[in-house]
Amino acid sequence: MSRKCRALLISAPASGQGKTTVTAALARYFLRQGLVVRVFKTGPDFIDPMILTQASGAPVHQLDLWMVGEEACKQRLQAAAEVADIILIEGVMGLFDGTPSSADLAIYFGIPVLAVINSKGMAQTFGAVAHGLASYRSGLNIVGVLANLVSSENHAEMLAESVPEQLGYLASMRKDESISLPSRHLGLVQADEVDDLNQRLDQAADLLSIPSLEKFAPEVEFNFSVDACARPASLEGRRIGIACDKAFSFIYPANVELLERLGATIQFFSPLNDNSLPEVDSLWFPGGYPELFAEGLSANVSMKQSIRLHHEQGKPILAECGGMLYLSESLQTVDGRHCEMVGLLAGRGIMQNRLGGLGMQSFSFSDDEGLGGEVRGHTFHYSRLESELSAFSYAIKQRNGAQGEAVYKLGRLIASYLHFYFPSNPEVCASFFMSMEGLLQNNQNHNLRSMSCISNQAL
Repeated sequence: MSRKCRALLISAPASGQGKTTVTAALARYFLRQGLVVRVFKTGPDFIDPMILTQASGAPVHQLDLWMVGEEACKQRLQAAAEVADIILIEGVMGLFDGTPSSADLAIYFGIPVLAVINSKGMAQTFGAVAHGLASYRSGLNIVGVLANLVSSENHAEMLAESVPEQLGYLASMRKDESISLPSRHLGLVQADEVDDLNQRLDQAADLLSIPSLEKFAPEVEFNFSVDACARPASLEGRRIGIACDKAFSFIYPANVELLERLGATIQFFSPLNDNSLPEVDSLWFPGGYPELFAEGLSANVSMKQSIRLHHEQGKPILAECGGMLYLSESLQTVDGRHCEMVGLLAGRGIMQNRLGGLGMQSFSFSDDEGLGGEVRGHTFHYSRLESELSAFSYAIKQRNGAQGEAVYKLGRLIASYLHFYFPSNPEVCASFFMSMEGLLQNNQNHNLRSMSCISNQAL
């Protein structure tokens, strides 16, 4: 089904130019005009989508040609185009950074690009940077430039004079410290920690100066073939508990959607605040900020006992990054405090001031116990795990094929710094949460690797 929808990919020369603030401001700006807005985030990211969800009023999903895959990206965009008046896509890092890059995505899907440039300390050089972005690679359609952090009307005039005519319009956003979003070591502070976030988003939208919608965001024809597939639900009847609170919140919405589509019942719980686990068959501890809440996690003894009992009963557990640190014996914070954790994994997590891992990685499970195939994801952490445990195996870095993060396996517990993107291999990721009987049956009868149906309800 062919559908025309206005669309724009918001990118920049580098990180730190204000892409998230601009994208969120645009989403709120168009939402207040009564338009249906759908926002996507290029590449792996948990925190920016939280801000963008608040700005747009709808879930924000990933678009990435490698991690998500070309077909699934097509399906996401097609489904969004069927309900939206405008689609906004926030890029990752600089426009040409990474393989695949934001530019690759824009060219592949024919999405016009808005270049956001931090204009602080610039005058005529602004036009040179804009020209470089527009001319660096053929096939890229940069339809306009947005000057961010403009200091005055005179500054805006100088910037406008510097932009080559063929680059189209110049939009702008005035400098205002009151709309800045606080950040920490893993990026922006999470949306639910910014008490006045809605006020900041409205103020940011007020600061925008953009041309008419017709000039600002051209129409794009979305005409991708989307399979209306129906697959057997291999997690039918399984109750999956997902840790979700201020300490554990790095969750791709697509992961939860997949588990539900496979028939699982999802029950969220809080390792910080709940006394024990809910009645569940399997557990998922995603990443987050356990280091910021280490004392509270340590003090919740009854929850830790409940988790240990779950493991002793041979029930499945998946632990990613911060979730893995929580299941270790202890966690050392940056200021040197040692906090006792669950104790399922021998070793201790140690927070540090330097980056411990960053980038796209994949992991290939063997066919043992029904786990077979490659799962894609990414890693991003400021910690290390000191452990005498032998790794079950290692991930592979997408960029150069070098050895990546260790993956640990202890009974039905799988733990790693990797954040897995479940739809990259539904069969394997379903197997994370199955009973032993289900694993055997899955190994014999099911093949869900091609399952990636996207419903409009999720958008």
